[in-house]
Amino acid sequence: MIDYSNPKLVVETSKIEPGKIAWRSPSNIALIKYWGKHGRQLPSNPSISFTLNHAFTETTLEYSPKMGADEGIDLDFLFHKEENPAFREKIVKFLESIQDIFPFLRQLHLKIRSANSFPHSAGIASSASSMSALALCLCSLEAELFGTLESDEEFHKKVSYIARLGSGSACRSIYTHLGLWGKSSIAENSSDEYAVEYSDVNDIYKSFQDSILIVSGKEKSVSSRAGHALMDNNVFSKPRFEQARSRLSRIADHLRTGDLEAFGTIVEDEALTLHALMMASSPSYLLMEPNSLEIINAVRRFRKENNLPVYFTLDAGPNIHLLYPGYIREKVLRFMEDELLPFCEESKWIDDHVGIGPVELELE
Repeated sequence: MIDYSNPKLVVETSKIEPGKIAWRSPSNIALIKYWGKHGRQLPSNPSISFTLNHAFTETTLEYSPKMGADEGIDLDFLFHKEENPAFREKIVKFLESIQDIFPFLRQLHLKIRSANSFPHSAGIASSASSMSALALCLCSLEAELFGTLESDEEFHKKVSYIARLGSGSACRSIYTHLGLWGKSSIAENSSDEYAVEYSDVNDIYKSFQDSILIVSGKEKSVSSRAGHALMDNNVFSKPRFEQARSRLSRIADHLRTGDLEAFGTIVEDEALTLHALMMASSPSYLLMEPNSLEIINAVRRFRKENNLPVYFTLDAGPNIHLLYPGYIREKVLRFMEDELLPFCEESKWIDDHVGIGPVELELE
């Protein structure tokens, strides 16, 4: 097990000048789903995801020396330029939980400004983008104050580890194209404690589009955190974890060879399995909406009639992700406009694609 605890990471506050750091970090869409955890945010099965591009969080971390002897976390927090006490409380608890890793946080006054490019808590993995952005800011701050994390590998490994502690899926968001989280035979360097970049893929997947159809932008009725907890007593949990490992091995072959049909079959089966697990939980719950099913049926019909590789998946919410290679983009967009957007909330959708990962933002 990795131990990043470091009591030596303390600063002499009289020598600290105020500063700020900003990162944009994307969400990701899981192909093999992570659902169920143990210990301190460790996955019950490995998962793999596409890194997105336009569904992102931008986070700015401002810091200055703390005045006074208070050793707690001193944080101002703004979400979309407004105070959000619930989010602030969540971030404070997270920062308190990692004080052994970043003891200098107690010595600083912090101000965090965060904003999403997409609806929060609607099943587009907002915690993945937000917690990965925050982890990037924290590790950049450590590097700036102490000259640590000099290699890209060392930096990304720690960022992924810290992001995981905030939100499991966040650890996958920091890599180009695909991120793999969880110990697996498909990658020797894989780990339950952090994600790694997965690069053994056919170039066709690097062109993949993700058209995110917003069936509902409302906050979902059951949080992902609660959903993971319900897997503890789900009668299907053990066979599910075995199934996920088997599907990961199979999809790795299809990612390498470019077998889109076999790839798409697994991706769709994974999405429906995820929501079946929710319905089999106790208490049971539904996150899909009637219009989610209308879109799924329309996609299947369109694929069969046109013999085109367009597939659906969902995260823990009602919104549909359409995954397809870039060369059929225009045909899929016409199909969406004609048949799918009427099922979306105010015809909303996000035009996204597989991306290159986070970007540090320039500040004035």
